[in-house]
Amino acid sequence: MLLDDLMPQYDVVERHRTIVRAPPAVVFRAIREANLSGGLITRALLAVRAIPAAIITIAKSPRAAKAEYGDRASMPRRVIRLGDFEGAGFRVVAERVPEELVIGLLGRFWTPRGGLCTDVTAETFHVGPPEGQALAGWNFTIRSSSDSCSELRTETRVRCAKDARWKFRLYWLAVRPGSGLIRRAMLNAIRREAESMSMLPDHRRIQ
Repeated sequence: MLLDDLMPQYDVVERHRTIVRAPPAVVFRAIREANLSGGLITRALLAVRAIPAAIITIAKSPRAAKAEYGDRASMPRRVIRLGDFEGAGFRVVAERVPEELVIGLLGRFWTPRGGLCTDVTAETFHVGPPEGQALAGWNFTIRSSSDSCSELRTETRVRCAKDARWKFRLYWLAVRPGSGLIRRAMLNAIRREAESMSMLPDHRRIQ
């Protein structure tokens, strides 16, 4: 597994799985195509995660905050795909089509804005997190379970710098239940997308 090579040592881990009625190639494409914000639980939990940043914005400038969040409320609900996460600091650091895709994330996750770095690479995993930060490796793996089905798994590992470990553990105690719900909701979104793709006419299916 690519994640084993990148992050053999870690402080916390979380795993989830589901069965998808589609072949691995279709499931792999669905990871990038699925709307990962579609579930009510996911939207609610992501909104809760944004509350600290919103409080800071309000404290700095109530008028600007009112304008910003008023504009957001009036906007149509946005589709969020993997590419949107990449724009926010998540980086695909390794992939083996159609078996595994690994996302890297480096920052101070326990702070209001997350302190995310945008230049995470496979080399970052070999070096490890710098002082005061934590490094997360988040993968999706696909294995054929029958002629028409696949097993889709996701695993999240986090490795912390020594001086950040206690901060992250306190944060993890608070967010782990919601984190698990979000990942299960994302697996369900990918499953629905892949099963929808697999039901397309033959000439439009993934080869």
